[in-house]
Amino acid sequence: MRKADRAEDGEDGTWSGNSIHDGEGGLGQYPIYQVSWLSISLNKGNYLRKMDSIDPAHVPLGLDQGLTPVAGKAIDYPSGHRVPLHRHPTAQLLHAVQGVMVVSTGAGQWVVPPTRGLWMPAGEVHRLRMVGDVQVRTVYIRPDARPNLPAECQVVGISPLLRELILAAIEVPQPYTDDTRDSRLMALLLDEVALLPSLPLRLPQPADPDLLTLCQSLSEAPDDRSTLGNWAVQLGVSAKTLQRRFVRQTGMTFGQWRQQARLLIALEQLASGSKVVDVALNLGYSSPSAFATLFKRQFGVSPSTYFR
Repeated sequence: MRKADRAEDGEDGTWSGNSIHDGEGGLGQYPIYQVSWLSISLNKGNYLRKMDSIDPAHVPLGLDQGLTPVAGKAIDYPSGHRVPLHRHPTAQLLHAVQGVMVVSTGAGQWVVPPTRGLWMPAGEVHRLRMVGDVQVRTVYIRPDARPNLPAECQVVGISPLLRELILAAIEVPQPYTDDTRDSRLMALLLDEVALLPSLPLRLPQPADPDLLTLCQSLSEAPDDRSTLGNWAVQLGVSAKTLQRRFVRQTGMTFGQWRQQARLLIALEQLASGSKVVDVALNLGYSSPSAFATLFKRQFGVSPSTYFR
């Protein structure tokens, strides 16, 4: 079995100053036009303006460059590791074998529990934060490998078959050739990707600066019980106006967004070994039973059994 890479600062296709790590231990600078698959990412200008520390004229070299339709890679991250802003010319399916990943783009934040996965479209600018020691098994998929690949970032369920296919893809030597066992294995993996079920683990982020500040405050102090009316007074608008802006920007009401933020923070804390009662109190719930009821309503299982 191929040994997983161990992440270092800036590794796995991330930018470091004016250079980029290629994810394989080297550094380099390469113009965007040298990799045709990344031409689609030129349309991501809005994200680049929001998350403005990337030089779009440089891209990483490595397994994510689309030399074959599908390529797999294993990488292990220590607890607390952060992968700074970067993007890939290929789509990416990240499978968390162990630990929790928190993934952010200009459009939102996703919490990826163990045994689940995250679909990242080609060219999407994103960063990652690790909660606990994280073992990631990644598959890079070229945009033309299959029609109708998912167009949006999302947390997805990973079936037992897909999990085994991801692990097998990591062992496939690159590049592989057509009409071989390796190519047929990758084709079956693509068939399974087409069936990925989306999971409700996204926290949308507003573009409006005032709302973004509000959301950041709620995320940093999830036990804050300030009401919609309290925030409206701070922002100098009516509660109805603030609610309309919130729904327009995030697709959620103020209350729905705060509840989703609390539940996703709960996943992080539970994954770190915190007790259910402590998580409930940390997040401002009136009782552990109230927290458990909302958690089960959202995720289908109790907080005490979610990570079993």
